[in-house]
Amino acid sequence: MSEWFEDESFWEAMYPFMFPPDRFAAAEAETEKILHLADFRGGSVLDLGCGPGRHAIPLARRGLHVTGVDRTPFLLERARERGLAENVQVEWVRADMRDFVRPERYDLVVSMFTSFGYFDERSDDIRVLRNMYRNLRPGGACLIDTLGKEVMARIFQPTTSTTMPDGSLLVQRHEIRADRNRIWNEWILIRGDRARSFGFYLRIYSGQELKERLEQVGFTDIHLYGDLDVNEYGPEASRLVVVARKGSNGDRKPHR
Repeated sequence: MSEWFEDESFWEAMYPFMFPPDRFAAAEAETEKILHLADFRGGSVLDLGCGPGRHAIPLARRGLHVTGVDRTPFLLERARERGLAENVQVEWVRADMRDFVRPERYDLVVSMFTSFGYFDERSDDIRVLRNMYRNLRPGGACLIDTLGKEVMARIFQPTTSTTMPDGSLLVQRHEIRADRNRIWNEWILIRGDRARSFGFYLRIYSGQELKERLEQVGFTDIHLYGDLDVNEYGPEASRLVVVARKGSNGDRKPHR
C-alpha cells in the first residue's frame, strides 16, 4: 500500500498553501541562520527533503556544493525551475531519505520544515538518522527543524482555516492519537463548489526524545533550540531545532 506522501495530487493541490512567496523570501535569512547555528565553515551540503529548493538554492547561491533530495517529482520539478531561473547549480536527486546513502560525502545535512517524521514505522525515523550520520564527514553537523511535542502542546488547535487570495479555502483538522506520538491531519481544500480531502500522519518527538535518537545512532554535541535565532527550547518555543555533530574522528560506534 502506498504511503500518503507518494500522492502527487496532494503536493500539487497544497503547494500554494505550503510554499507561498513570502516563505521563499524568508529562506534567504533562514539560510544564514542555519549556517551560523551549524558553525559551518564550508564544503558540501545535503538538503534532505528539499521540496521546491527553498533552502537548497540559497545555499548554492553562496558557492556551496549542494545536493537536494526529495522523492516527490512535482516538488523536484519546481526546484529545478527555480534553480535554472536563478542560475545556480544544485544536484537534484529523486530518492527516499530512508535509502539515500553517500558515506562521508557531506559536511552539513539539513532537514527543514518538518520533513522528519513522515513514516508509519518509528524504525524508519532511526534509519533516516543513521543515514544522516553515515553521509556526514567526521566533524560534520546535521540540523533538523521540526515541530516538537512541547510546541504542539501550546499551539494545538483541532481545526484551523486559511483563505488564499484566489478565494480557495484550506480547512485543517488535527487529532492527537492515543499514544501522543502521532498527529492525524485532515486537510480539506475548497474551491468554489468542489472540495478535496487529504489525510496523513506526522510523528512528533519531544526535544529529549529526538536527542536520545540522535545519540542512539552516534551523534554527539547535541543542542536544542526553540528557533533558528538560537532561543532556548521549551514550551514557549516556536520550533524544535536540533543541531548535532559527528565526532571528528568518526570512530564513535552507534548504539544498536
